[in-house]
Amino acid sequence: MPLELLGKSLEELRALAVSLAEASYRGAQIYHALYAECRFDFAAMTNLPATLRARLAGEARITLPRIIKRYHSADGAVRYLLGLDSHNAPATNIEAVFMPEASRQTVCISTQAGCPVNCHFCLTAQLGLIRNLTAGEIVGQVLVPLEDNRARLVPQTNVVLMGQGEPLLNYEAVMAGVRLLVDPAGVALSPKRVTLSTSGIVPGIERLAQEKVRPKLAVSLNASSDEQRDAIMPINRKYPLAALLDACRRYPLRPWERLTFEYVLLGGFNDSAEDARRMVKLVANLRAKVNLIPWNPGELPYRPPQPERIEEFRRILTEKGVPTFVRYSRGQDIMAACGQLALLETPTHDSAPQISA
Repeated sequence: MPLELLGKSLEELRALAVSLAEASYRGAQIYHALYAECRFDFAAMTNLPATLRARLAGEARITLPRIIKRYHSADGAVRYLLGLDSHNAPATNIEAVFMPEASRQTVCISTQAGCPVNCHFCLTAQLGLIRNLTAGEIVGQVLVPLEDNRARLVPQTNVVLMGQGEPLLNYEAVMAGVRLLVDPAGVALSPKRVTLSTSGIVPGIERLAQEKVRPKLAVSLNASSDEQRDAIMPINRKYPLAALLDACRRYPLRPWERLTFEYVLLGGFNDSAEDARRMVKLVANLRAKVNLIPWNPGELPYRPPQPERIEEFRRILTEKGVPTFVRYSRGQDIMAACGQLALLETPTHDSAPQISA
């Protein structure tokens, strides 16, 4: 069976080169060609001798996520339906979203196919957990949209691990992927531009705190009391607010860093002035900001908040010194917004030619 190279670290590729009776620096050349130059065809890795390229073509493979469909939003966002063809797991479909702006592009990627956490306001939860993704499948979701949009890229790329799945329940693969993305010799994204969003897996947060190389942390809070959070996020029964916020207070922030608390506003449920006042108390003494996310419509028993409730919520937090921002999700018309990634068909799409691998 061919050896999959996408997702391999520099050390693993050096070891591979040695196993092929090559100098270890050949592994570094493969690493550079793969992640820095985005060369996915061994024949194009012209920094390698022809004999090694031929041997790799016979004994290894580079498997990028396959673009099945693109869904184009009126706001410029593109939802990618991607096919994963792993030798070691069933063929699986996942989603990633590319969001272009004047000064940057953001790629929202998945860390699992489906999700096991079962947040009741999120359409992805209806899929359940299909499987964990590999480091290569995680990194590939960044490489494919960037290559597909190469002609219109601007210098700054943000990556958010906020698609399908709970990143901290696929910890090893997620962190292996993150290290490849932020390695200056790899994909070379800034750690300041990579954000991991969690539903509040306390052991994962504590583990992430010990990493030398790590993304920024966003915590999906979505409630101002345990009773409220239990009703929409069953994970809260295992990791209630007191334990979660204690882990956040102990989290070692870098000098430039703030924690982000994400709060999905559900109309008539968690969007009252009293909720806002409780939120002020929850995040007190934390170097943090709050992103308010009006709920994005789906076939679930919730409704978006009224604009005046959104503004009152934001005002209460801001007046108490909590930096608070309203984040309207892009791509709602193509089911690409926060909480909408559930492999759903929408009218606007086109099939896609494949990036060569």
